[in-house]
Order: sequence, then C-alpha cells, then structure tokens
Amino acid sequence: MFSTLIKSSKSFICSAKNVISFFAGLSLVFAYAPFSLWWLPFISIPLWFIVLNNKTPKQAAKMGFFFGFGWFASGISWVHVAIDQFGGLPLIVSVLLMALLSLYLALFPALACYLSAKLSTTKRLNLWLLSAFWLITEYLRGVVLTGFPWLSLGYTQVDSPLAAFVPLLGEFGLNSILLLICISIVQLIPYRLIPLWLIPYKTELDKKSSHNIYHYTKYSFPLSVGIIISAIISTIFLSQKTWVSPTDKFVKVALVQGNIKQEIKWSPEQEWPTMLKYFDLTAVNFDADIIIWPESAITAVEPMAQDFLDLANESATLQNSAIITGILNYDINTKKYFNSLITLGKKHEKDTQGDYQYNHGNRYAKYHLLPIGEFVPFQEWLRPIAPLFNLPQSSFSPGEYIQPNLIAKDINLLPLICFEIAFPAQLRANFKPTTNVLLTVSNDSWFGDSHGPHQHLDIARMRAAEFGRPLLRSTNNGITAVVDHQGNVIKVIPQFTQGVLKAEINLVAGETPYTKWGQFIEWAIPLITLVFYIFISRIRLKQRS
Repeated sequence: MFSTLIKSSKSFICSAKNVISFFAGLSLVFAYAPFSLWWLPFISIPLWFIVLNNKTPKQAAKMGFFFGFGWFASGISWVHVAIDQFGGLPLIVSVLLMALLSLYLALFPALACYLSAKLSTTKRLNLWLLSAFWLITEYLRGVVLTGFPWLSLGYTQVDSPLAAFVPLLGEFGLNSILLLICISIVQLIPYRLIPLWLIPYKTELDKKSSHNIYHYTKYSFPLSVGIIISAIISTIFLSQKTWVSPTDKFVKVALVQGNIKQEIKWSPEQEWPTMLKYFDLTAVNFDADIIIWPESAITAVEPMAQDFLDLANESATLQNSAIITGILNYDINTKKYFNSLITLGKKHEKDTQGDYQYNHGNRYAKYHLLPIGEFVPFQEWLRPIAPLFNLPQSSFSPGEYIQPNLIAKDINLLPLICFEIAFPAQLRANFKPTTNVLLTVSNDSWFGDSHGPHQHLDIARMRAAEFGRPLLRSTNNGITAVVDHQGNVIKVIPQFTQGVLKAEINLVAGETPYTKWGQFIEWAIPLITLVFYIFISRIRLKQRS
C-alpha cells in the first residue's frame, strides 16, 4: 500500500509538471502581437526551465511536447479561422486539423529537449545544452516540409530593449539571447525558494549535491551574472549604434487597401468591380512616385486582364508614377500558374513610355508557396477528400529562389509575397547593395479578426530591422503599414477599412552586420554555448576521475 501511494504521488507530480509545461507554452501567445507583452517570456520560460531541468530524455521530451503544444495551439489558433470559414469542413474536423498541426509543430521543442538530455554527460537535461539544440530544431522547423518558422521566440522582443541586437544578430540570434537570459534567471534563483516537489529526482552522481537542480553550479552562477550584465551593457551600446545612414532622397508612396471580402473576392462577376475599385482609389493619388496594390489585387489571370493592365500602365506613365500590383499569371509558354507581382508605369524616371508588356522581366513570382493554400501535396489523394483541398488558386508553381529586384521610378524594391516574409534567408539571398526598399504584399482576410495579421506585421517589422531598410506592407484588408529601417511603424491603415496610406519614406545607405554576415553570426551564440558545455564537461570528468 505504501509503495502504491508513492507511485501515485510520483505520477501526480509528473502530471503536474506536464500541466505546468503546457500552460507555460500557452501563455506565450500574450508575448506576441497584438498583446505584445515582451517581458512575459522572462517569467514563463524560466518557470518551465525549473521543472524541465535535469530530466531524463523521456521526461524531457514529454515536457517539451506539452510546452510546444500549448505554445502553438494558442499562438497559431488563427489558422482555424481559414479552415473553418473557407475550408468547407465541419467544426469538429477543422478543430482536429488545427490540433494536428499544433501536435506536429510540438515535435520540434520535444526533440530539442530530448537531445539536450540524451547527449548530456549525465544523461539528464542540461539547460545550457538546451539553448544550443533549441536553435537547431528551430532551424529544422523552418525548413522541414517547406518550413513553418512562425512564432519563433525572437519575435516576442520586437518592441523590447533587446531589439537593439536585431541588426547585429537577427531574429534567430535574438532567440539565443532570450534563451540564455532565461537560463541565467533560473541559475540565479535561490535554491531554497524553489518548491521541493519541483526539484528533479537525484541521480547517483548528484546524491551529495544539495544544489542538484543546477548543472555546474560552481560555474553557472558567475556565468549567469556575466550574461545578464553583458546583455544590459550590450543593449545600451547597441541602442545608440547606427548601422545605416539616412540619405537626402525621399520617395512618395501610396499603399491601397481595397478591403475586398474574401467570400466574394474570387467570384467571376467581381473581377471588373474589384479592378475598377483599385483604379479609382489610385487615380486620385497619382502624385505618389510608387503606388502599391496588395497580393492578388487583380483576380483575373494576367493574359485575360490585358485591357485593364494597359489602361493602368498608360495612366501611371502619363502621371509620372508607377504601380506595383499582385496578380495571378498563367504563363502561356510554360502552362504554369504563378502568384506574381508586376510593375506598371515608369521603371525609370526618364522613361517616356510605360514599362509593362505581358511577361516582361520587371516582375516577381512567389517562390515559397503555402501548403494547401497555394499547392496541395499528394493532390491526387487529397483533393477528392474535402473542399479544403480545392481552395481557389491552389495549383501554383514556385518562381526561382533568386530573382531580380523590382524597379519602379529608379527605386529598387525587394519583393516577398505573404508567408515569404517569415524566411530571412530568402530575403538575404535576394538582397543587393542597390536594394532601397523591402516590399511585402499579403491577403490576410483569410484569417479574419484574429491575431494572425498582427503577428504577420511584427514579422515584417523584424525583417526591416534586420536588413536596415524601410519596408512597405500592402494588404487587402489590413494591416497595411509603412515601416522605417529600424522596424518602427510610421503609418498604418486599420483592418477592415478601405483606404489609401500615403507616406514619404527616407531612403538609407549602408548595410547592417546581419545583412553582410547573418548566415554566420546568427549561429555564433549556440556554437559558443556548445563549446562551453564540452569544456566544462571535461573538467567535471577529470574531477570525478
């Protein structure tokens, strides 16, 4: 009976730790936009680390999975809006699909926790080792099955003082800084303040240690103090550092938000009314140098919209302006569909004729397509199952990974469509020293009045800060915004309103360190952490022998 009681109590404690892990992950949704409580991760993550530290590989994996499920189930719950409203599936099925996506994404933090325990010298999870493996699994999350890097922890800090690190380390490096600070907080918590039931079971090697909750206590305390002090000093220094310099060149822009309802957007009878709405909103704003229409603003395929495109091209040219618009293109030569951006009107200031003609080179075809929404894997099996797999325009082909910048009125714009803004490596591959402005267009009306569009805007802001360039974000129904080269929102049009955002942006010169060496320096911190772990592990082994 006594042994049964002990087993029951251990089972309860393990269950309680899984619940803590789940709610620690769940709470992180409030750290992202629109709530933007950037300080919250410094409470919820250390709390989770306390119960996670020193666990066996199996225990660590389970707790990592519960944390990840809470993290993603709350953070990307907006995906359910698209499935429920436009997928044509019963509510129970859409909830199930949302849960399956969250369960899949939870595998990545579970893997990080498992490896951090399995490869530890004590075969128990080590937080310092976790900080390195976490970054590795986050990288995998961004590339496996085309990648889904949404909700990376660094995005919680876009409005925090730590954002000063972004031009140097990028969001990925900021992720490392956040984890190391959270680990340091745990190491600095007095041992006696931690409830005994949270303390991991002692291992044979640690029976004599009253501080077995910490690995390498002798080194962890001064290291943790050093990390926090260094982070504070670096933040103060970097916040005063200028990586790029404003020039004396300004560009007038106008971003058109048509606010076309998703329910009618793809109706054939809405093609001309939609196109004329964008043209009418533009006609009174031709004093702008560049006018931006959102993703798929023109719902007719490009070969069928030539009359309208010629009209818009000639009008923009006569008014000494240029239009960049999203459009669907059916390439009559390759027989493929592309989600594209094209330029109309003036390519160069001295042009006397419009730049546009069908299939001209001053265009961009989306490379990183959204699964289900823009292409259907295993479509011969999935398409007959449900309307979800037959959404309008879900048979696109990808463009090239590296494409020329768009040119409008002598301004070089690096374009990304919708989901692509979450992939900094793709942006870096297409960034040129001549790039003046970052451009992203989207149609977030799929996600209704959820937190998805707000998170999307913060991701775009992070790219502007990383690469030190002003960013234009044009959307169908919000959030349309102009962002400066430091990631600050200059002007914005609220969601679900029709309007034109006009602004004058100051072009900048120079490049951030992340632009030049980002693919190397963002991995510096996890690699240094691994080297530190190996070094200390050898010292401990010598002491034991």
